[in-house]
Amino acid sequence: MKPTLHIHHFDHQTALHALFARLHHQPWAMLLESAGPQGADNRFDIISADPLATLQTEGPLTWITRGEQCLSFDTDPLTLLAQWQRDLLGEKAPHCDELPFIGGALGLFGYDLGRRFERLPTLAAQDVSVPDMAVGIYDWALLRNVASGAWQLVHWGDEAGLHRRLQWLAAQHEMPTPPFALQSEWRSNMSRAEYGEKFARVQAYLSAGDCYQINLTQRFSAAYCGDEWQAYQVLSRANRAPFSAFVRLPQSAILSLSPERFLLLDDRHIETKPIKGTRPRLADPQQDQASALELAGADKDRSENLMIVDLLRNDIGRVSRPGSVSVPSLFAVESFPAVHHLVSTIHGELDSRWQAVDLLRACFPGGSITGAPKIRAMEIIEELEPQRRNAYCGSIGYLSQHGRMDTSICIRTLIAADGQLHCWAGGGVIADSDVDSEYQETYDKVARILPLLETLKSR
Repeated sequence: MKPTLHIHHFDHQTALHALFARLHHQPWAMLLESAGPQGADNRFDIISADPLATLQTEGPLTWITRGEQCLSFDTDPLTLLAQWQRDLLGEKAPHCDELPFIGGALGLFGYDLGRRFERLPTLAAQDVSVPDMAVGIYDWALLRNVASGAWQLVHWGDEAGLHRRLQWLAAQHEMPTPPFALQSEWRSNMSRAEYGEKFARVQAYLSAGDCYQINLTQRFSAAYCGDEWQAYQVLSRANRAPFSAFVRLPQSAILSLSPERFLLLDDRHIETKPIKGTRPRLADPQQDQASALELAGADKDRSENLMIVDLLRNDIGRVSRPGSVSVPSLFAVESFPAVHHLVSTIHGELDSRWQAVDLLRACFPGGSITGAPKIRAMEIIEELEPQRRNAYCGSIGYLSQHGRMDTSICIRTLIAADGQLHCWAGGGVIADSDVDSEYQETYDKVARILPLLETLKSR
């Protein structure tokens, strides 16, 4: 029997974190949180768990688990995702303006998933046990309207299935968990001298004409114990990022506080909002405003931003209707708790030949975190950065059953796995970049993350 969509009004008195606290310990429980000031980018919070099936890509294979059945495939992971979503939930539902997500695919598309779409060298160490893609296909979700606080439950199936899901939700309770605490100091995967040496090699590649811009990142790691959800709540309150997310995987957890949209597809309309250009927030209001104004007019940052705008125009153009790509906003300053950012907006219209997964594949990973040209920049990143990026600089988001897709860029993102917490920070380097400024910028970007977690250190 063809599944039917049910939309059920839920108890709107429940706070977002209190509700997810009942589910967060379950593998494949996921929260997409639209924190921060209300705006076009953060109208809804989304919660789901207990998927119909899961897809995990590791290297050349994608493992699909449904109940007791586990199958492996060596075909394109995004094609598999679209196929299984269609098989489990049926054909695409009519477009709906009311809700962003009505069930479908939800999860992580890690940076290294790009290895399935492009030929890249294998040099960096693979030392974190997180799949390249970890996505569930969900026949239900809870959605909270940020403006009104009202909750709705969406469910695919029959009336009996809806009733069972409501009973299941009512039976979920918060479980006691050990307190989160760091057990070591943060340590970087490169010293200041090593960063300087890698920066010099980037400059040599730029001078040789290999690239116009290359993103160079360092990774901070610390041992931890306890409940990662507790850490996320602390970080969420401090960062208020519009694309925040907590993703519980079987062997790890992803804590994302991203300010950056990657790709939005809504009724075939495409939007991407790359960030390039950063200044720290300052305690003095006048100095802080001056910092934002300085960023708005900074030639170096505008040049860096424009390079990525051109790259993304090209990526989107691969699957857009000819002549539909435009740049309605260039070099807008957006302010977040730790930093000011320079943000541009690019639009397009998805050509009728393509679907959401084709757009994701054409643009993956996001150009704002690689450099330009993208593939050569990724080759150099693989050479210079000691470890793979894993979830960092990948994407978290959903492909809804009614065709809408929304995804973030996983910056300001931590991976918790095997008793270690990892956090990355980097920036785009161009020919006139200054090594001291670029190095300091990496610390500015994690100013509301690393020091905050240090206050939760084991005594």
